[in-house]
Amino acid sequence: MNTQQADFYQALRAEIRTWLKSEVGSMSQWGEYLMFAPDLFHLLCKLSLDPDVPIVEKVKLTAAIAYFISPIDLIPGIGFGPLGYVDDIALAAYVLNSIIKSSGPEIVQRHWAGEGDVLEVTTTILEFAHRMLGGSFLKRIEQIFR
Repeated sequence: MNTQQADFYQALRAEIRTWLKSEVGSMSQWGEYLMFAPDLFHLLCKLSLDPDVPIVEKVKLTAAIAYFISPIDLIPGIGFGPLGYVDDIALAAYVLNSIIKSSGPEIVQRHWAGEGDVLEVTTTILEFAHRMLGGSFLKRIEQIFR
């Protein structure tokens, strides 16, 4: 991970941890999912550099990484705090699911540095995203990333 990616990763992890210790964050039903954000970001970066990942999937990975970093997205961090990463997490899970389907789970598992089984995490996040954001969000992602 280069310095800029490492800085974003560390800043993101610190921001979420601090928020989870706050009164609002400690009561959030989405807190456990938000802690996946730094690990998903790391995974997207690692996969984007893997020569075994097909070019079409690398384009999706690059877009998902840019979305993570960009302050302009569906649920902006400004005003929503760490809850603004809910859509970033959903997009990451969608892109990872696409790679799993096209290239197999091994390539994603090889780079996962987070806790738990990345396949279960991806499935859980997609289910969570459906509940939190609704099916229309995932359909929009699917239309963009086909």
